[in-house]
Parts: sequence; structure tokens; C-alpha cells
Amino acid sequence: MPNHYVDRGIIKWAPFDALVGYHSMLQEMKHRLGRKDRPILSEDQNEEMDRVVQIALKTHAEIEIEYYRDGYTNTTFGTIKRIDSIHRIIILSTLEKVMIDHIIHLQVHEKDW
Repeated sequence: MPNHYVDRGIIKWAPFDALVGYHSMLQEMKHRLGRKDRPILSEDQNEEMDRVVQIALKTHAEIEIEYYRDGYTNTTFGTIKRIDSIHRIIILSTLEKVMIDHIIHLQVHEKDW
């Protein structure tokens, strides 16, 4: 009798996913373990970021913003559309809002004309 192997594909892994919520619990645990504390910036770093924001606002240049949120650093790009000094928020052309207090690093990307 010939040996005809038939691969069961994903079905053979079904018992490992039988515990309801196990996969999501592992994902949540990995997320929590990867968290870091918010970096503390010096006064010089804050002044440098303020200068970069002013340059980007005046020249309408694209800016790269690295910010801290929920234990992780994120990066976004865009031109500064508006600065809300009352709520301390920078609103980008992509309509993304970034809290000024959460910003870690800024970099202006010059336009290539």
C-alpha cells in the first residue's frame, strides 16, 4: 500500500490555540514587557526643539517628530499646520496631533527644490 501523506495545514495547530484568550494574553504580555520610561530632556534639548519648531513653522518644511506614548516611542512626519499653545499640541498637515510634552526629538527635513 503506497504511503500518501496529506498535510493537514493549519488544522494540526488548532489544539495549541484551544485556550481562549491565550494568544491575546501573550501579545499583551510582550507589549507590557517592552515598555520603557519616558526620557527626561534637559533644558538645552527643550530649547533646541523649540528652535527647530520655529524654523519648521516659518519655512513650511517637513518635520520628523519622535514622541513618547504609552511606554513606547513613535515617529511621525508632516508639516506643522498649527500650534495650540493652550492645550500644548502640535497639529500636523496629516491632521495628527502630538502633545508637546511627549516630544522626544525633532528633525527638519529640507525641501528639495
